Amino acid sequence: MKMNEYIEIINKSIDEFMPIIYPQRIFKAMKYTVTLPGKRLRPVMCLEACRLFGGNYNDAIPTACAIEMLHAQTLIHDDLPCMDNDDYRRGKLTNHKVFGEAHAVLAGDALLTFAPQIILKYSKNLGESKLIKIMEEYFHAAGAYGVIAGQVIDIESEKLMQSFEFSGKIDIEREELEKTLEYIHTHKTADLFKLALRTGAIIADADENQLSEITDFAQNLGVAFQIADDILDEISTFEQMGKTLGKDKEEGKLTYVSLYGLEKSKKDLNILIDKCFDILQKNNLKSEIFEEILNKIRIK
Repeated sequence: MKMNEYIEIINKSIDEFMPIIYPQRIFKAMKYTVTLPGKRLRPVMCLEACRLFGGNYNDAIPTACAIEMLHAQTLIHDDLPCMDNDDYRRGKLTNHKVFGEAHAVLAGDALLTFAPQIILKYSKNLGESKLIKIMEEYFHAAGAYGVIAGQVIDIESEKLMQSFEFSGKIDIEREELEKTLEYIHTHKTADLFKLALRTGAIIADADENQLSEITDFAQNLGVAFQIADDILDEISTFEQMGKTLGKDKEEGKLTYVSLYGLEKSKKDLNILIDKCFDILQKNNLKSEIFEEILNKIRIK
């Protein structure tokens, strides 16, 4: 299966899973962000993980689409004026700019609960035991132990950067910032990568060792993806990224580039990508999809 074939399946399935019904405005708001043009990395990785571990990727389609809905929910709330206050996402106006702030908040809330309903409704063939495992993975990643925790610390990190002084307790302060940044990258970004890869593997009946290895892969890939995003925020253009750039720097946010500089960020990014390739090779996981994703993230 090729990347564009997976994306086509995901887009078609999302359209079927999300009819516009009464009250139309909330369903339009929900579907607006979910169907914005994108790479669909997380659902693609869910389907590919299922295939890699010997499962039928069709069994993972509802879960993959639900993860894309959850991802859209995080984007809607992340873009709100009370959060990052962004006007554009993937080259289009953000949800609150189109539907208003109140409806954007409600659309995010609705997606958070709508997504697991899709899994339960369309994955009954997986059996109760497997569905419970998938639900545990979903709610852990979606809640206060996952992306919400990452978003909270991301917001609070602005205060850390503002109070950070390179004098006196330099080593202690830098160590605190490094730990904080690792926490943000793990929970705000890597947790959804873990959700995608682990649920795909669970659907395929992967064993505990395989789950551990794919989790390690997801952690490294998620952090690499976020570092790449931080780098591109510095060196890319609106046309390339589809969103306002340079806001993190202007607002003094803690990013990999702000803490380590551009050159070290590029070096560490490529080290993480190499680790991902090593995990695939060590476990004899041959995937053109994963290799394509890794190579696209790499920055020279």
